[in-house]
Amino acid sequence: MRYELTDYEWTAIKPMLPNKPRGVPRVNDRRVLNGIFWVLRSGAPWRDLPGAFGPYTTCYNRFVRWRRAGVWSRIIDALAATHDAAVQMIDTSIVRVHQHGACIKRNQRQLMGRSRGGLTSKIHAVVDANGLPVRLALTRGETHDNRLAGKLLSRLKSGSMLLADRGYDADWIRGLAMRRGAWANIPPKRNRSNPINFSPYLYRDRNRIERFFNRIKQCRRVATRYDKLASNYLAFVQLASIRLWLRAYESTP
Repeated sequence: MRYELTDYEWTAIKPMLPNKPRGVPRVNDRRVLNGIFWVLRSGAPWRDLPGAFGPYTTCYNRFVRWRRAGVWSRIIDALAATHDAAVQMIDTSIVRVHQHGACIKRNQRQLMGRSRGGLTSKIHAVVDANGLPVRLALTRGETHDNRLAGKLLSRLKSGSMLLADRGYDADWIRGLAMRRGAWANIPPKRNRSNPINFSPYLYRDRNRIERFFNRIKQCRRVATRYDKLASNYLAFVQLASIRLWLRAYESTP
C-alpha cells in the first residue's frame, strides 16, 4: 500500500521506538506506523484509515500516546544529531487551519491566529546545509518570523553560516550568531543605516529551506491543519521531517 515504510526505513526507526518487555504483547508497531504515515500523507480523517492497518483507534491512540511521551521529538533529535552544521537556515511557513480544526474554544491556546484569510498557524524551522530539519516549532499565524529565533538558534555551532531573509535582520540576531562564533549572512533591510557584510552569492543556497517546506507540505496533513490541538499538528510536522531524514539516510551510498 502507498506511503508505507520501506524495509530500510523500518530497520532504522525500530530501535528508537519504545520497548515494553512486560504485559500483553503490543500490536505490530510497523503496521501501526504505516497507518499513521498513511494519514499523514493522504490527509484523510482517522476514521477513514483502511482496514489493512488495523483499527483506526489503535493508530490514533498510539500516535497521541507517543507524542505525549516525547517519542517523535526524540526520534527527530536522534536523526538530526549528525546534521551538516556548516550552514544553518531559518525561516517560517504559513498554514491554513481547516474549519474542522478551528471548532475549539480558546483557540488562541492552540496557536491559531486570525488573519484576513481566516485562521492560520506558522511553522518555524531551522534546516542544515542539505535542507534537512534540525529544529521545529509552531506559533500563531500572525507571529513575527523572528519571535522564536533565539530559541531555535540556541544550538548554533561555531564556524557555521546562518542564512535568513530580511525578516531576521535584527541586531540581536546578528549578535547571537557572533557570540556563538557564526556568521549571519542576512540581507540588510532597506532602512538600515550602517553597512552590513552580505554575500548574495552564498545567499542563493537559502532556497533549500523553501524546498524543505515544499517537501513536508506534500503531506496533506501538514499542508492544511486539520488538528484542533497544536501539539498533534506539530507531531505531524515532526513525522514528515522524520520521513525526510529516513529517506536521506537510505539514499546515502
